[in-house]
Amino acid sequence: TLARSFEEMMHDLQQLEQMRRDFVSNVSHEVQSPLTSISGYALALKQVNLADNERSRYLDIIIAEADRMSKMSDSLLKLSLLESQSQQLRLFTFSLDEQIRRVIVAIQPQWSARNIRFELNLTAVRLMADHDQLNQVWTNIIGNSIKFSKDGGVINISIKQDIKNVTVRVSDTGIGISLEDQKRIFERFFKADRSHSRKYEGSGMGLAIVKQIVSLHQGDIRVESVPGRGTTVIVTLPITTPAE
Repeated sequence: TLARSFEEMMHDLQQLEQMRRDFVSNVSHEVQSPLTSISGYALALKQVNLADNERSRYLDIIIAEADRMSKMSDSLLKLSLLESQSQQLRLFTFSLDEQIRRVIVAIQPQWSARNIRFELNLTAVRLMADHDQLNQVWTNIIGNSIKFSKDGGVINISIKQDIKNVTVRVSDTGIGISLEDQKRIFERFFKADRSHSRKYEGSGMGLAIVKQIVSLHQGDIRVESVPGRGTTVIVTLPITTPAE
């Protein structure tokens, strides 16, 4: 009926308005934190009798916080472009297993120093997709597995192919994610386990971007996790992404 359609429309509008408010609130909160640090340490630098080593440490913190704001800004722009679909996917055929190997090598400094090792079961797969976008997907997912793994941990990565799809599984033996947090893990700015938020620094934007890229490829992403035992991220993609 017309009345029900109107109620549904009003409900959708209320949801959109709530999402807008949450987004503005989150942006404000995420920007305020590094700004407060920058302001505080900049004021401290004005002290005349500050030791050189302290001055250098304060400058390093200011640089790091400014870099964090820059990355956050880049992530927001990237996500808005993906959501508006103003960026066309640049599709061509490439080796998926080779791409994943190259990502692991590229981020070696993140895992080698902590004695984390990889167990790979990568079926040779040729995939038609946007190479650069998927490169960001694997960099983020594998980077998260490294970040939340214990020193000396193991990360398993496998590729399986059927007639139409390819499935990539990235499993770690890290801290895991609670069932409640798993429901929100792909939301913008969401950070699971906020008690560790300073130890595991990030913008909370990475998985939102990953989700959007996978969706644009008409694929699917999901998470399986047990707190204290580890997390598996499962990405399913069509072997040939349909051109828009």
